[in-house]
Amino acid sequence: MQIAPGVDVRQWHDLSLDDPDSPDWTGAISIFEGRIRRRFIDPIDYLVNAESGKPPTQRCFGFAVLALDCMLVETLGAFLKGLEDTDGQSKSVFCEVLSTRPQFCGGFNEVLATRFYKDFRCGILHQAETYGDSRVWSVGELIQTDGDEITINRNEFHKRLKAEFQGYLDELRDPRNTELRKNFRTKMDFISR
Repeated sequence: MQIAPGVDVRQWHDLSLDDPDSPDWTGAISIFEGRIRRRFIDPIDYLVNAESGKPPTQRCFGFAVLALDCMLVETLGAFLKGLEDTDGQSKSVFCEVLSTRPQFCGGFNEVLATRFYKDFRCGILHQAETYGDSRVWSVGELIQTDGDEITINRNEFHKRLKAEFQGYLDELRDPRNTELRKNFRTKMDFISR
């Protein structure tokens, strides 16, 4: 079974990651980066770029972009916390990423993160629609609120999520981040079982 482009489970198990200074950490992080880029970031970038020359009113990939980005937020949260899966913890994991991680905490507090989780993540992934008065757009600020209406700029959200992912990779490269690396290994070991 491949866990990343061109990487099978055996290759993951052959890595020596007990020593924080092991050169295999570079390979482990590269495997993870390839996995996430191929499954999430590259397809989203493709969709965003395909519409970049169109007027905002003619862009129609917003739900697909946010669906993939929401899956990535939850995936990133599982890696950060070292969870094998997010069953029963999806909301807390998702909202914690939005309300505490550097690229999002300036735009999301706990209330907005919870609203985003319900209206966008659950709405799009479970019902193929947003809930309430929430809207997906592709220009403007990350979040715009007007009474009960929330509008998310899917392009800005994706840009910040890519930066957050890069920041996480940078944190993993630092051998002093032992807890973060332990959590990362827990999740990758589960994927590679």
